[in-house]
Amino acid sequence: MTTINDVAKVSGVSIATVSRVIHNKGKVGDACRARVKKIIEELGYRPNNNASSLAGNTSNTIGVVTPSISMSFFGSLASGVEKGARENNLKLLMANSLYETESELRAIDSLRDNNCKAIILHSEYSDEKILIKLAGEIPGLVLINRFIPEIANRCVWLDNTSGSQIATKYLLDSGHKNFAVITSIYQNRDPSHRVDGIKSTLDKNGIKLLENNIEEASSNMDGGEQAVKALLAKGCKFDALLAYNDLMAIGAIHALFDAGLRVPEDVSVIGFDDLSIGIACRPRLTTMHYPIEEMAIYATNLAIKLSEPDAIPSKQTHLFIADLVIRDSVKDKS
Repeated sequence: MTTINDVAKVSGVSIATVSRVIHNKGKVGDACRARVKKIIEELGYRPNNNASSLAGNTSNTIGVVTPSISMSFFGSLASGVEKGARENNLKLLMANSLYETESELRAIDSLRDNNCKAIILHSEYSDEKILIKLAGEIPGLVLINRFIPEIANRCVWLDNTSGSQIATKYLLDSGHKNFAVITSIYQNRDPSHRVDGIKSTLDKNGIKLLENNIEEASSNMDGGEQAVKALLAKGCKFDALLAYNDLMAIGAIHALFDAGLRVPEDVSVIGFDDLSIGIACRPRLTTMHYPIEEMAIYATNLAIKLSEPDAIPSKQTHLFIADLVIRDSVKDKS
């Protein structure tokens, strides 16, 4: 790990001068300041704001970065990290990336500057090379909901394909033959993996999912509503609907009722995530339980373990499976 001594040596100045540049205090010539800043950037030096922790080589803080903690799914993720932090007597710092790569990287920098012992990162869009580089710089970095083979031992992820396969098979076993899918328009990996799982399961049972019966939209209630309206406007016929997540599923149910279709009597609907809102809606939503809180607790303990100086490298991967939660939104037609 790069130290302030390294920066001073390469820059050809004293440690005190480097410190003045970092903290923007004291007199330093413009040319010297520019040279030191350039060396800091080239070496990837991270000044540590927690001097007492640095001196003792310890930290009592863990960080988590999510796209938007205001969303129920990411709130559950943060809750899991908080529980894991409490179990290990650590404080928690949280940051939002707002689905922007630059904001995500700034959030990570902020957590590093605050001397976080470990960081749990939900990254959907950052380049894999950047994340691999960060993993080399941050011993306690763990990715959640993303799998990168080169750093598999730092990835805690869900098998989205098997989850959608389970949901599709349940609908098939319930006697459904005409399928439609509403999926997320966002270009991360989860939507494509889930659609692949649906298609492969239907293919094995001699049913082809028509491309016309797949509709993309924003992964929220409005998106689910608009996606179903688009399917109906195209004249698509279906008695089973698989939604990318619970929010889209609930929006879909609204659109179906508005069109005079009953759930589950006319159309069965399955969501994905198992958010609490799925119990509050009518009919109560059948869904796939995404164990995000359990995954977050696990990721927190893994990150803490990896951050220890004597951590032993491992090739182990950390894969979770979704479970079917049967409620009232699927009709048994078998």
